[in-house]
Amino acid sequence: MAVERLLWVDGGTGTVTRRTEDEIPALLADPSGWLWLDVPEPDEDTAALLGSAFGAHPAAVQDVLERNHVPRLHVYGQTLFIVLHRPQVGEGGHVHYLELDQFIGPNYLITTHGPRNLAVPLEMLLGETDELADRMLTGRFVPSGPWAASRRLVGGLAIAEERFVNKLAREVGELEKQVMAHAGDSDPQRFLEVLFTTRHALLTVRTMTSQSAEIYGRAIRLLDQDKAIQKGLRDNKDAYDRLSRITHSQLDFLTGITEYYRARTDTKMTIAAERLAVIAAITLPVTAISSVMGMNVIVNDATDWVWLSILLLLMVGLSLVLLRWTKRQGWW
Repeated sequence: MAVERLLWVDGGTGTVTRRTEDEIPALLADPSGWLWLDVPEPDEDTAALLGSAFGAHPAAVQDVLERNHVPRLHVYGQTLFIVLHRPQVGEGGHVHYLELDQFIGPNYLITTHGPRNLAVPLEMLLGETDELADRMLTGRFVPSGPWAASRRLVGGLAIAEERFVNKLAREVGELEKQVMAHAGDSDPQRFLEVLFTTRHALLTVRTMTSQSAEIYGRAIRLLDQDKAIQKGLRDNKDAYDRLSRITHSQLDFLTGITEYYRARTDTKMTIAAERLAVIAAITLPVTAISSVMGMNVIVNDATDWVWLSILLLLMVGLSLVLLRWTKRQGWW
């Protein structure tokens, strides 16, 4: 296991220093501060460390090593284990779930990332933790404890999702302009694909934020003794609730745009079909009579002008009758 980050926060001075993995047992026994261990890509060595040094529950350790498709929350004694996600757009409109797992204990915070899809660069998973570590090491922000650090990390996740939704909202606005300007009418199949790709991204974010809000709602109910912890949990839940509502409204707006575009396209197809029906109705008697009579009226040796005249008048008459009927039906 490559421990990329192990920070020790002195509770008295607020000094943040880098430490090594060998110091973990001594740091956990030191009541004067707390530590933050961040593991970019957990493996079996990570599992062994979590179990031996931190006493992590085996089920939680297994969850760290495996991909979790929904947010998770479990309380093990004085430790809260929580799994969250944030979105990242990949190729072909696919939205990756970037996972962040946290163990929040009385004097430690453990964060792990992944498992990672190889199509996603590692630095994309570490954005929030890298930012927080930089702020702590430079003294711009020193959390008072593990819960304050977790609150800041989750706030960073919510900000990243808010930026993602804002980007999608700009795309929705551009799509709305194209629909109103009939810009997508030349290639409706491609335009519908763009509409549904954007809808899929919004739906993914709404799913993430609503599920995360539910997780924090449960955390609030489970950890109702400490008022300071409650404040942080409520703040995180409020951020996810707000994002869920914003995403839902954008999704409704895009759905309205899509329905309008599809209704307009379907109407054009219906009108085209009606016009084709008019053409078919007019030519139907001509086709029917000519198929019955074949070449028995007009021949090379002799032409029966009487029958030819009757047939031509009959064709024209039937076509006019059908043309009048289609007019009454409102087809043209």
